[in-house]
Amino acid sequence: MASRTFTLLGCAILLMTAPGCPGTATGKVALRSDGTPGPEDCPEEARKAMKYLRLFVGDSAWVQLDANQSRAYPITLYAGPIESVLEDNLGPLDAPARLYGRVWTDGPQAVIRYHAAQPLDGGDPVPICAVARLGLGQLRKLPESKPGTAVLGSPRAGVYIVNEFR
Repeated sequence: MASRTFTLLGCAILLMTAPGCPGTATGKVALRSDGTPGPEDCPEEARKAMKYLRLFVGDSAWVQLDANQSRAYPITLYAGPIESVLEDNLGPLDAPARLYGRVWTDGPQAVIRYHAAQPLDGGDPVPICAVARLGLGQLRKLPESKPGTAVLGSPRAGVYIVNEFR
């Protein structure tokens, strides 16, 4: 199993490093009137890598939202880049692999989109498309959230593979 995972991750890295393939999301995301991000396509490189890794839409795992605030309660997220930590394996990505993405805090709840995963073997980041979610509005900002931040009642969320950001 370990050699299969290594082979799959190696091939995904080759896909990512092919000419013209960005390592992370590029360009600006259009914002809605409430400050939340609008739709965004999943880059073709990420779709290819996820297909090769057999990461399918709906695959999920638990994640610590902020690697710098592991198990804090409540947790304060800041608008901009984020590094999260997998608590469970996500396909061939073994916990505690890192996920890299972006947080938006201007709307009524935090929005987190992930664009890359860092395998444990220390190889290059692999492009992915994933989002953080919790049911029952649990990514909703608490009243003490200041502009540019989202204070949340949970340091954990589910991370879900997607084929586009909505």
